[in-house]
Amino acid sequence: MNYPDSLVADVFQRSVGFKLEGFVPGQGPLQPKLMIVGEAPGRKEITNFIPFSGQAGVELMKCFDSVGLTREEVYITSAVRSRPFSVKERKNKRTGEEEIVTPNRTPNKKEVLAHAPILDYEIKKVAPRLIATVGNIGLQRLLGPKYVITSAHGKIIQHPILQLDAGQEKYSWTKNSYTIVPLFHPAAVFYNRKLQPLIEEDWRVIGTLLQ
Repeated sequence: MNYPDSLVADVFQRSVGFKLEGFVPGQGPLQPKLMIVGEAPGRKEITNFIPFSGQAGVELMKCFDSVGLTREEVYITSAVRSRPFSVKERKNKRTGEEEIVTPNRTPNKKEVLAHAPILDYEIKKVAPRLIATVGNIGLQRLLGPKYVITSAHGKIIQHPILQLDAGQEKYSWTKNSYTIVPLFHPAAVFYNRKLQPLIEEDWRVIGTLLQ
């Protein structure tokens, strides 16, 4: 996705003071069969500029394959387009020396709000027929905090979505409704293998909607 320079500049200005690095554009066709809205890019993504290209991406591609989709047919983006990181001190296990590391972290609400103009632009430009949010961040960015993945996953939701209002500092609902299916983040299976059957079942919902 090629964004207007002024839009990117605005988002960078809105992001000043946050621990964010890099910028990964959304990727995929206009009017796709499916739009994926994730959380934020990780370290690998801000290096190669390919959304979901790490371990979670491998799992996501398996999900695509299960419903007959290819990456080229899907528009992939996230609520935050830069990598959120934290700064921590730790002892290097090999050398025993203290070192500073910057691991990935979950973006906070202010960071999601700062990047909201990008996602608003993408949704209007891409015009997806079906949106799948993966994880809580993307889900709550579009539908608000009352939705949580543990109870909403796999449901077909027809509803307006949240977008920035004219003041650019809070959200309002769109006039149009969208078809949204919340899904577990593909990385969730790394931490809880018991989620695998639920993930597969939820993707069967996607497959049915794509038919």
